Amino acid sequence: MTNNSTKVCVLLATYNGTKWCLDQVKSILNQEDVNLEVFVSDDLSSDSTTDLLALLNDSRIHILASSYKFGSACQNFFRLVRDVDFSEYDYIAFADQDDLWNPNKLSYSIEQLNAHCADAFSSNVTAFWPDGRARLIVKDQPQREWDFLFESAGPGCTFVLTKKLACNLANFLHNNYEKTKGVALHDWFTYAFARSNSYSWWIDSQPTMMYRQHESNEFGVNSGVTAALSRFRKTSNGWYRNQVILIGDLVGAEDSWPIKRMRRFSLLDRMLLLFNVFAFRRSFRDRIALFFLLLLPQKK
Repeated sequence: MTNNSTKVCVLLATYNGTKWCLDQVKSILNQEDVNLEVFVSDDLSSDSTTDLLALLNDSRIHILASSYKFGSACQNFFRLVRDVDFSEYDYIAFADQDDLWNPNKLSYSIEQLNAHCADAFSSNVTAFWPDGRARLIVKDQPQREWDFLFESAGPGCTFVLTKKLACNLANFLHNNYEKTKGVALHDWFTYAFARSNSYSWWIDSQPTMMYRQHESNEFGVNSGVTAALSRFRKTSNGWYRNQVILIGDLVGAEDSWPIKRMRRFSLLDRMLLLFNVFAFRRSFRDRIALFFLLLLPQKK
């Protein structure tokens, strides 16, 4: 069991979030059995996101000054990891601006980290839509040998990291600022960084939060025809393959056989990758999707 002496640093990236950010931040501030502070990095919103957060007048909320636009949630999160001092905290958690956290999200996550002697935690989530629909999003399939090079551990808003892992990630981002500008997904990169550096990652079956789905989501649960078409465009135009190679190179896996094959991508390489998709993705559905992706000609 955690207690109020456990200190958690919550990193919240915002952009034009007035519609939902107050409910989200209140669900964070109401976390049970932890002592937390929230650090907000706003990507030069054109609405009153930061003004609304300031009106909460809570000393646990710290809004970082922003002088230029980061351009994506990923780069906004990287800024938070680089700039926030983690020395006073036991754990570091990522938060999106539009979700709702269960009251025991952090305390449960920390309990599971300790129970499994893990360095990082993520979990399933309950996705919900404006029309009242809700669905469990399962991400806790067994981890595979190379899954971290091809996908995230799940939504980054479920991530809780130990201070040691978070500090090492921050040092890496400081030292590789220019090289990491091309990374599109902070959660995928964080998972790849952790796994490639032999950190233990626990993916839990218990949903710890309500994962809001709406038209402004940068990346959601890929549900429905529109989302499927969007994902197809990203994969068929070479975006996904390029991200796999970039992340593999950044985390020191450039000489691993999957990255070598993805980079060269000859017919033989693609055949070998096809017959090893079980080692690249955790869910059966995602393995099938990757299988067909590897059949397609790719732009470089």
